[in-house]
Parts: sequence; C-alpha cells; structure tokens
Amino acid sequence: MEKEARDIFADMEKEGRRVKDLITFHIMLIGFMGAGKSTVSSYLSKQLNMEEVDTDSLIVKKEGKKIPQIFEEKGEKYFRDCESSILIDLQKRNNLIVSCGGGIVLREENVWNMKKQGRIVLLTATPQTIYERVKDSKERPILNDNMNTEFIAQLMEKRQDKYLAAADIIVATDQKTVEQICDEIIEKLIRLEVKNQ
Repeated sequence: MEKEARDIFADMEKEGRRVKDLITFHIMLIGFMGAGKSTVSSYLSKQLNMEEVDTDSLIVKKEGKKIPQIFEEKGEKYFRDCESSILIDLQKRNNLIVSCGGGIVLREENVWNMKKQGRIVLLTATPQTIYERVKDSKERPILNDNMNTEFIAQLMEKRQDKYLAAADIIVATDQKTVEQICDEIIEKLIRLEVKNQ
C-alpha cells in the first residue's frame, strides 16, 4: 500500500514536471462573465505554480476606479482601450495565467495579441448557469437592468462566434468541480502541445 502511494506520488511529480516543460507560454482564459475564469485561474495558478493575473483587476488598479464607474464616467470604448493596453503590457512577462474580461475578444487586435503570447482557453457555461453565478453581483455593468437569462443568452449568442474563433481549446464548466475543469484544461493543453511539436 505504501509503495503504491509512493508510485502514485512519483507519477504525479513526474507529470507535474512534464506539464511545466510543455507550458512555456501564457494561458489566456476567455469566456462570458460568470463562466468561471477567476475561480479557474486561481486554482490553475496553484496547480501549475504559475503567477495569475486578472485583466479587470489590472484595469481597476491602473485607473483607481471600479469597472462600473469606468463604464459610467468614460464609456465602454475607453474600457476596451484599457483592455487592449493591458494585453500589450503582458507581453513583457512570461508564463502567466491570465483571466480575461468577458468582452476582450470583441477586438481582433486583442485576439491576435493573446495568440502571440500563449494558448487561449475558452470556458463555457449555459445562460442559466451564468445567471446563477452572477445574479447577486453589482460589478457587471453590461448586465445593468438586464439581469435575466434571456438577455444573457442574447449577449452570449452575439459573442459566440468571436469566442469560438479565438479559442485553442474549449472546456465546459457546467456541473464540474474546479479540479475537474483544471484537469481537463491541462490534459487538453498537453495534447495540443504534443500535437504541435
């Protein structure tokens, strides 16, 4: 029994080193708000021993204002300009897990910059799951006065093609634990890297 446990641990350690050897790039998490990007980013960061950053948090820090306030005072275009600027800044850093704002794929230049820096992981969820995850949030300016599954479904539909076009891999997050989601991401990334070698 003890030998079996040692063997399992040795296999995990070996697999961890193999994963680190293969992942020499940013892991860019995209998806609609509430798809699980922040939760997954935090867990994946610990699992892979990589630094995590959140584009929305970087914008809040740089601007000294919360996102709803930026939208209200300066408008969505200004916020999207901030997102683009943050992505350019991230090029100076290595091996990050980047949790991206839900609308980051709306600009082709952002997708191009993300592809240049790493692999893009699309996290998906149903409109009902999204609603359940974000319904109590006051930090979602796009959903102001529209906090319902119908509006969420419409907005998701508008962005769907851009998400799919940007993604290197896709992982559904509905009814899965964060561990299951992260294991699936790592497995798919390894497969992609092995295929590309």
